[in-house]
Amino acid sequence: MKSSLRIVIWAALFFTALSGLSAQNVNREELERNQGTVNFINYEGPHSRIDTVEQIRNIGVELGRAVKNGAGRAGALNRYFVIHCVGDPDGDKFDADVFGLGVDVGVDHIRNLRLIIQGYLQGAYDYSAGDAALLARYVTIYNAVFRGDWDFFTGRYKTLVVENLVPEKAGLSIRYDEWPGQTLMTIPLGTGSPGSLSAIDTSGLTDPSVIDSMRRDEGRGIDERQGMVELKEREADEANQTATLQREAIAEEEKNIVRDQETSSQAQQRIEQEYRLTQEQRQEAQRRQQEAQRQQEQARQDEEAGRISRQEAQQRQQEAQRQQQEAQRQQQEAQQRQQELEREQQANQQQQQELAQREAQQEQLRREAEAAQQRADQKTQEAQQERRQIAQDQQEMIESGSAAGTTVASAVNPAANRNNLLAASILQTSSALGRLVRVDSSNGQTVQSSRMNTLNTRTVVLSGSRIFAIAGINQGNGAIRLVEINPDTLEMLKQGDDDIHQNSLLWTNGTNFYAITVENGKNYLARFDASLVKQAQSSVEVHSYGSCIFQGDRILTQKADGAPLLLNAQTLR
Repeated sequence: MKSSLRIVIWAALFFTALSGLSAQNVNREELERNQGTVNFINYEGPHSRIDTVEQIRNIGVELGRAVKNGAGRAGALNRYFVIHCVGDPDGDKFDADVFGLGVDVGVDHIRNLRLIIQGYLQGAYDYSAGDAALLARYVTIYNAVFRGDWDFFTGRYKTLVVENLVPEKAGLSIRYDEWPGQTLMTIPLGTGSPGSLSAIDTSGLTDPSVIDSMRRDEGRGIDERQGMVELKEREADEANQTATLQREAIAEEEKNIVRDQETSSQAQQRIEQEYRLTQEQRQEAQRRQQEAQRQQEQARQDEEAGRISRQEAQQRQQEAQRQQQEAQRQQQEAQQRQQELEREQQANQQQQQELAQREAQQEQLRREAEAAQQRADQKTQEAQQERRQIAQDQQEMIESGSAAGTTVASAVNPAANRNNLLAASILQTSSALGRLVRVDSSNGQTVQSSRMNTLNTRTVVLSGSRIFAIAGINQGNGAIRLVEINPDTLEMLKQGDDDIHQNSLLWTNGTNFYAITVENGKNYLARFDASLVKQAQSSVEVHSYGSCIFQGDRILTQKADGAPLLLNAQTLR
């Protein structure tokens, strides 16, 4: 159950949210006021369009799939977009995905923003729905904690990431109305590999400042922190398995490389030996060819000198010619064999280059295996430390009387609530917007407060045990509508389908409700039933500050020019 102090603090924050101060100053003020706790201020009220959970999540899924398929950028700058920033090594700085919210986004509640981020992590990195939801929660807290801390972003991330950030937009505001066009969140990348539990850097997301912020929450963030511990333990198991498999693959490949190196070395020795032999054969064939030419010349000279007969000279020349042809053939064979050996030498050199590449790949695999092992050891150590801290926090909660290890939630007691008084709390001085509360009838202290913070407190109507009012803001996906409020929880039970003017009051006459509606920029008086369904509407435009005075079956209100307008209370004609 929220204290009255928390209501006062929230009211001050909401007033600041509409006062035009800079995001950086407001966020630091909020974090300091709550001693570092990240309390997101969401829009609570009617919406012009209500998307399903799956529709909201799929916004992120589509962005993620584009990045997974190789896109460096995905989405539209005026809507939701992602910039996948992976650069060259830069010391110990990180790669990141920059997740931006353009000026036309309609997200106005942190749970929906987390749904979109969850979908992105599922689409881009194949995380399970549960793991993606956990990481999305950390991503939003992480970016809120470091909102506006430019030194943190420049010191933590690579140049490519920083080039896609803007100091005043870096991180996530705690106020939903500062998200559109003012948000560039960073999602720190680990391995960045789809299917890996370490694709996102969980160590970065669990920065001590983030954990400290969660520990200052009412329930100390026990559930989320335990979920992250379990994820890190699974990361450690995965990394250990990866390192083991890589080491086994390295050992097997080393054997293969040694074997192939020996084969290549033997082939090289054989090639060199055969090359020498063929070279000697070529030289011997060349010598024999020269000797045959000499013998032919000698036979000619002996014949001319009369030392031998013409017939004998011819025989000697023919024999020399045969020897010369044989030597020429042997020389050609030796030359062909040398050419074959040169091709074998080139193939063997190619194989040696491939072996060198395989050895280089082995070195890369060794570094990857070492990195995987270091990651496993790091995640194990972080998980152990966080488990000890969680156990300590749980023990302190038990000793202080809080629920052990669980977030303390305010239970609503309908019977007790009906013994208290219904009231409204206005959250700023410049409008009637606020929320319903219940106060203790004995001392006036607030004992229950609605999350819906856009209620027009001047329009609250009680009809038996039912509560009706006008609520909402015309901003983003928000809308001003008739609403019915649950009398026990004080939360919105139902919203109407028709747009209501921001200055309209809510009038009752019997079981009918009357309010000023807006259609195509024009104002009309409309009658609604208790189901918030429009039953009739004036054909004449009415004044935006019009009033209603019921007299019998007639209504007196004002035309657009301020002149009185008499209408039938049922037909509004």
